[in-house]
Amino acid sequence: MGDALHAWWAQQLVLCDWHFTPHPLSVDAGAAEQRLLSQGITHRGELAEQWLDALHAPTGEADRLLAALEWAALAGAAGWISADQASDWACCVMQRITQEYRDLRGWLCDVRRSLGVRGWATGADDRFIDACQALADSEAEGAGITWEMFQEALRQRGEVALWPSDPEAQPWRLCALFRPVLHYPASKADWPDAASWLNTAWEIDDREELLTGLLWLGAQGERQRWDIEARDLLSMDTAQRQEWQRNARSESRHASVLCRFVNQGEPLEWAAWDWLRLVELAWAGACSGWLSQAEADAFAAHAADLMQRRYHDWRAVVTAYRRGHSLFDGIDRREMPPPERETQLLSSPFSPWKVAVDKLLDDDTQAASKALLSQWRNTPHHWLLALACVREPDAMLRLANPSAPINEDQRAEAAEYLDASLSMHADEGAAAMARYWLPAQAHHLNQLAADAAHGVMPPSATLFGQPDFPINAQRQALKGVSRHAATVHMAEKFAFYLHMALNSDVLESEPLLGYAQSLRNCLCRFYPNAKRLLEAWLAWEHCLPESEHASLCNEIAWHLEDPGSLFHWLEWRAESWSEPSERPTLMQFTAMSLVGPLNSAVWSEPQPESPRECVEIREWVESHYHLASADDMQAFLTSMLEVGDRQEYQINYEPYTLNPQRLEAEIAILESGDCVEEERHHLLRLRRVRDNEDGCNEVDMAAWDIAQLVDLAIAGRQLGWLTSDAFTDVLARAYQLAADHYAGWQDYAVGMYAGFSFFMGETPERESFLASFRQALVAWLCAAPVLAGPWASLDFPGNKPRHFAPLHIDTLPGDQRTLH
Repeated sequence: MGDALHAWWAQQLVLCDWHFTPHPLSVDAGAAEQRLLSQGITHRGELAEQWLDALHAPTGEADRLLAALEWAALAGAAGWISADQASDWACCVMQRITQEYRDLRGWLCDVRRSLGVRGWATGADDRFIDACQALADSEAEGAGITWEMFQEALRQRGEVALWPSDPEAQPWRLCALFRPVLHYPASKADWPDAASWLNTAWEIDDREELLTGLLWLGAQGERQRWDIEARDLLSMDTAQRQEWQRNARSESRHASVLCRFVNQGEPLEWAAWDWLRLVELAWAGACSGWLSQAEADAFAAHAADLMQRRYHDWRAVVTAYRRGHSLFDGIDRREMPPPERETQLLSSPFSPWKVAVDKLLDDDTQAASKALLSQWRNTPHHWLLALACVREPDAMLRLANPSAPINEDQRAEAAEYLDASLSMHADEGAAAMARYWLPAQAHHLNQLAADAAHGVMPPSATLFGQPDFPINAQRQALKGVSRHAATVHMAEKFAFYLHMALNSDVLESEPLLGYAQSLRNCLCRFYPNAKRLLEAWLAWEHCLPESEHASLCNEIAWHLEDPGSLFHWLEWRAESWSEPSERPTLMQFTAMSLVGPLNSAVWSEPQPESPRECVEIREWVESHYHLASADDMQAFLTSMLEVGDRQEYQINYEPYTLNPQRLEAEIAILESGDCVEEERHHLLRLRRVRDNEDGCNEVDMAAWDIAQLVDLAIAGRQLGWLTSDAFTDVLARAYQLAADHYAGWQDYAVGMYAGFSFFMGETPERESFLASFRQALVAWLCAAPVLAGPWASLDFPGNKPRHFAPLHIDTLPGDQRTLH
């Protein structure tokens, strides 16, 4: 500011009972601060608000403009702001004065009149009257700085900088709706009671709680729940929406407003509610000293980054914020008069919002923000939280310190989940988590999708009948997911189990976090970025909804579309190729699948189980096969490979097919007397031979031996009775045995069913067991449902590859169809 403007400014301060001074900022700093405090301005934050209000005072309120001139001088003299900034603010006030008044007389008259309205009367303050007269006389005499000189000096004045101009300070303009940021960097002088406000408004009492709130607002906030509920409402008819509103009203005050928005076609956008409050919270952290300036800047820049991804101008920001405010309060504010501050910020030439939303952030500030905030996003545990939060949104409250202890209720709930849902216990150790990593399941899904994309579907009917599962919709959906690796379909469940295991505190955390790191490495290999991962997850969720749980489609879609979602800010890198558990080879997977419906589908190589689990497995092995040791197991497996039940049929029953008369005589003898249990079983089997029940005399029943062999080998591996190499050897021999006896899965299924039927003991549930087994075989052969079993995606042992290669690398080792 030139000397002329400084002099005119100083002249006007005489009206405020100042002694005349050649420079308005020459007042004693302590006295200047005391005068500001006496006028109710206790810190810089209030000063900015008072200035904005004064600059937008209605026409005729000259006393407010005069007060603004005085505040500029006092703030500059007190050191609250720099001399240059004080001059710039005074200059803005002067510009407003020249816009309203044509000469000094008009200005002085209006000052006198407006002060009179507030209680001044003619003669009530002689010093003020004398000052007015002195300025008028000086103007008339051409002494000092006249009005004309003042106007000319003002016209020659360059641009003013009312608000901090540092690149790092620009994002703080977002805070202006609540607390205009006048000075940068922040200090306690900008908001002395920031810590108290954090406690009152947010119930935040320390730095960690503050970081939790900041990270939550950026990554999730209130908007996630509202967005997802809005998606649900869009899919409902009017009656369903009314029912939803009635059910939600008691615990959700936003329900009626949200329904109104949806019914009236209001744009369902309110993210600014979270992101503007994020900036205010960060400013409070900087002013309270709970955040360093660099940390606070990083959060403000993050908010600016999110804003410019979503909004094209300030009006859109304010409109979205107002919608969010409406939902938060449960009061529709759309038709309410806008707050005065909002109007000022949108229209004023003095507004900090004169800088466009997309100009708040330069590349260096953005990069610094991303680098600093990565400390709350770059660990494998944060990856785990990102995946888990789709099922458990409260996981986003753990971002500041994922490993921080949780309350006892949450810990107990997680432990109960492990027990009830996964049958996992502390004595199993963290290694038990490996059983939930199912790479073969992903291979199966990828293969079915690749085939479907080429128009090749699993059979829709078998020799045992048709599926009772509605297969058409799921099979059509498979066509659309072939370009998406299915890893995420099982990986997200693994992540949730891992999250609950960490929460439960019943297992060692270090190996669990090792699994999390392997999980991150694996996902980074199969998906190049968050968008591709979420698109894959959404596609497979549409394709394979969980019947026992509500669909996650809306939740996944939210993370895909919201720029603040943690997924988009994770560090996408694989330190080395690793997975939470080894992948079986394609041959091993095929061989394990020979177990068929005798067991549930085996999607990963079995591992030795804990002593607790082994008790139940050992009881089964002993009760069904009378095996009590590893040696017993090895001997029995060898016997099954070489002879098995099939030899018993060949020796004891097949000869009867050549001599029906002898068969009838044998049956008659056994029926004529009392049979012991062994004879009773023999009689039942003779009758089945006589009736050729389920084709037992025509079908190769080796499949029954093979299925039992694989089932027992799996149990042996779980008991630790078989080493990994021994287990692999058994699988290889079972694989070859199947290849020697059968041409395909349907023939194998017929042989398995015939053996199951023939060797079943006497039981009144026989027919229901057979019906259930037939239906299970249908499900395995037809992949109905898709995860019933993997036969439809696997080439039968010994057959040439006939399936199409997936479009990505998520396959099992040894897949000859892999093109990558």
